[in-house]
Amino acid sequence: MLNIKVFTFSPIQENTYILFNDKQQAIVIDPGCYFPAEQDTLKEFFIKAALKPTLLLNTHCHLDHVFGNKFIKDTYGLTLQIHADEEKMLKYAPESGLKWGLPFDNYDGNIVYLAEGDIITLGDDSLEVILAPGHSPGHICFYNKAANYIIAGDVLFRGSIGRTDLPYGSHAQLLKNIEEKLFVLPNETVVYPGHGEKTTIGYEKRNNPFFQ
Repeated sequence: MLNIKVFTFSPIQENTYILFNDKQQAIVIDPGCYFPAEQDTLKEFFIKAALKPTLLLNTHCHLDHVFGNKFIKDTYGLTLQIHADEEKMLKYAPESGLKWGLPFDNYDGNIVYLAEGDIITLGDDSLEVILAPGHSPGHICFYNKAANYIIAGDVLFRGSIGRTDLPYGSHAQLLKNIEEKLFVLPNETVVYPGHGEKTTIGYEKRNNPFFQ
């Protein structure tokens, strides 16, 4: 069973997720650590919990979700895994950072491309890749069926959805993917979003104003 630890990093208040098992292996999803102190916080957590970061995943590559990619790669030697359609967003992220007044050093290593239906394994645990673009062109979510939760990035929030006014965004596509890819999951499925507090699929089906 994978444990979940969340850190909220950067001025954009992005949720960084660490999934780890009893063998001390860890998955880093969307490292948003921007300031050196935030990088130290993450490093200290790994040290105190005796964890070995093993995989580096991005749900998507908007700047706030990739601030810490290079730090994770340089510190732990991990190769970034994303959907192929997100590579253009990764390349654009530093320019976006300058526009927001948040310059940063971008990830500069090899990339492993993930596709819908891929299974990511860590020990005895697995995550299924669900492709759900609309907020960004190659946005993916990571679904743990056995533990009944999904790392949803910026697709679905408690009472809201991801913004679609950024490059390659599509409001209609996002709504369609939420309904067809996420709302078909069990109602009790816990949704861990890229910002804000967690929610459930059932709660959003009943209460999310975009679907009433």
